[in-house]
Amino acid sequence: MPRIEIFRRLVRDHMGPAPVVVPAAMVCREVVGRLAEAGATAALVMGPEGRVQGILTERDVVRRLAFRSTEDTPVGDVMTTPVMSVVEDDYLYHSIARMRRFHLRHMPVVDPAGRPVGMLNLDAALVAASERLVDQVDALTQEGTVHGLREVKSAEIDLAEELFSENVPAPEIQALLTHINRDIHRRVIESTIAAMAGEGLGPPPVQFAFIIMGSGGRGESFLRPDQDNGLVLEDYPDADHNRIDAWFIDFSERVTRDLDAVGFPLCNGHVMATNPLWRKSIGQWRAQIGGWLRRRSTVALRLSDIFFDFRACYGALDLAAALRDYVTGALRDNPFFLSELFRDDEDYGVALGLFGRFLTEKENADHLGEINLKMTGTLPLVQAVRLLALREGIPESATLDRLDRLHAAGVLGADDHDYLCGAFRHVTLLLLRQQIADFRAGRAVSNFVHPDRLSKRERDQLVDSFKAIQRFLDRVRSDFTGSVF
Repeated sequence: MPRIEIFRRLVRDHMGPAPVVVPAAMVCREVVGRLAEAGATAALVMGPEGRVQGILTERDVVRRLAFRSTEDTPVGDVMTTPVMSVVEDDYLYHSIARMRRFHLRHMPVVDPAGRPVGMLNLDAALVAASERLVDQVDALTQEGTVHGLREVKSAEIDLAEELFSENVPAPEIQALLTHINRDIHRRVIESTIAAMAGEGLGPPPVQFAFIIMGSGGRGESFLRPDQDNGLVLEDYPDADHNRIDAWFIDFSERVTRDLDAVGFPLCNGHVMATNPLWRKSIGQWRAQIGGWLRRRSTVALRLSDIFFDFRACYGALDLAAALRDYVTGALRDNPFFLSELFRDDEDYGVALGLFGRFLTEKENADHLGEINLKMTGTLPLVQAVRLLALREGIPESATLDRLDRLHAAGVLGADDHDYLCGAFRHVTLLLLRQQIADFRAGRAVSNFVHPDRLSKRERDQLVDSFKAIQRFLDRVRSDFTGSVF
């Protein structure tokens, strides 16, 4: 398995077959017989509601049955309880660290309803990970406190640097950073829900999906993304609004505060769940999006531009999926809005002037002579690709996935697809490398790169990348405005 893959794998990809399941009243003799018959090393003891109540392993058989109990003892008297379990959709690396931390050789795998579906064996999981990754796995799974998650954020950067040095493509590292960032969000959210319940505030009053927008929504995170998040709540009666919204206001304030403390700065534009503009029921979201599409004001265009790359990282994912379906359908049927959206974005162009000369920063004193590779590189490409994808009804949010779908649909020819994918990979490589260098030097992580610090080959590739992006922008301008200039 390629090294980066271990951080993407889910528990369900590596769990063993469905475990031996027995009731607590079954005597140990019968349980041992069941284990021998199945060739299993552990049995799950089920409670009356179909949930895991305990576990009996080979070690329990040796330690407890051999010395303290008889073969007619009910298994409920000798099982290990309580039992730690892992959900099948959790990350494998997270589960490996948990098993190592608590010295567990077996861990039941359950579905979202808590029903057992398999068993995770530590030895087999470590074979998948390989010993040289264990230290990084441990570093990326610190305790779920603010301090522990801040350590995870720091370890994430170490991992990115190491993978970069091994020539892993930048978009793959971005996808991994996004995976880890979403895991951090999930842990902050779960900790917040538990804290609020412990304080007597109760569980979430309705189902919800926590969504991330911008680069995190596209799966294209760099080292220091700020917060762009929101909430999609299930619909509820208007009469309950004050009670329900009060809970989610408190929840949003706690989550955004802790994310900031961990290493995700608060959004200067207040694109966060603390802002009621980004905290709505699904019905309210549909009404708000419909209003944006009808008004097509500058404010509406810029708010929608932020929103359209959203993706859920926690909660009732079906709510986010339903909202994505609504957005995809509404935009596909609204070419006038997309044209206005292009006009609002067309001020963003590549940093390339006459005769292939770079256009460098002239006003920012801290970055004079440098190129802002986000504002004049990835951003115009991402925005233009998004427009075509929305027009074609493509639901994917990642830029490379959108390019692949546009090519498959015949919207992009093979050469254009190849040039644009290559341009995206090259610009993100230069950006990620510079951000790692900034972080290691103790500088503020930025999007600026000085062309003199690039090799001749890298400068030539950057010129070619900018030219490919500019040709694409010209094509999109023609598609959406009918203008050839």
